[in-house]
Amino acid sequence: MEAVGVGYVDGLLIQGKYQIKPPLPFIPGNEFAGVVSAVGGGVVSLILGERVFGLSSGVFAEEIVVPEKACYRVPEIFSSAQAAGFLLNYATALYGLDDCGHLQPGETVLVLGASGGVGSAAIAVARSMGLNVIAAASTVQKVEAAKAFGAHHGICYADKSWRDALKNVLGDRSLDAVFDPVGGDVAEPALRSLSPGGRFLVVGFAGGPVPQIALNLVLLKRCSIVGVDWGGASRADASLTPALAKRLFEKLQSGRLTPSPVTLRVLAGVRTALSEQLAGRIMGKLIIDMRGDWPGS
Repeated sequence: MEAVGVGYVDGLLIQGKYQIKPPLPFIPGNEFAGVVSAVGGGVVSLILGERVFGLSSGVFAEEIVVPEKACYRVPEIFSSAQAAGFLLNYATALYGLDDCGHLQPGETVLVLGASGGVGSAAIAVARSMGLNVIAAASTVQKVEAAKAFGAHHGICYADKSWRDALKNVLGDRSLDAVFDPVGGDVAEPALRSLSPGGRFLVVGFAGGPVPQIALNLVLLKRCSIVGVDWGGASRADASLTPALAKRLFEKLQSGRLTPSPVTLRVLAGVRTALSEQLAGRIMGKLIIDMRGDWPGS
């Protein structure tokens, strides 16, 4: 193991605050990148020493055993850190924007929580689809980070008049979609900002409570609220993740997709890193370097 990706859910799982509660003891983590150190007798596509990445369970470990079909070769342009943080968030973004939202080139999407791991991936994928991207985040610093990730415009929703700022940015354009991994108090104002016929993509609730939306807003807006449960969809259809990965690799190879920078921390500081992640102080995707000293070693 060389690097592992960390999501907001990992911090909730470790605290026992997530909707799924694995029996103790358990090893957290689902996103990995590393080097093949051994192969089983039936393995035909991987060789010793090859750099691979993918999704598994219990990846906060020195070594893991992974099915051959769950491993993808690390693109030459990627470091292990970039590879570890790629598949989950970028597949979620592509599934949400394309498969669920059916967004078309030239349309405009508002990405909430745009400086985080999911938000930064959504910005990159949206740009690869030819969308106009407006980033929204909770601080001016985070907005600037999101713009550095590739967003065309940025607004801070800590400002009470942020919807007016959004209207100014939009001008004569419609707001065709909202990509929301945040929830909380920002969800309803974002829904109210949608243009008629728009799509509100529900990705997660990193901002706190699950919002209670009045359905008359949906009626009056003539809009759609779409759940982006990529995890559930992939469990129901085993072919979904490989298909999304193929589409993402094609975008990488064509140069249309440029992944956003990641935040790298060493394993010895994992507790602090998880706390910062939960507090919203990490910019981009959080990655833990697994090659350093282990805590307590």
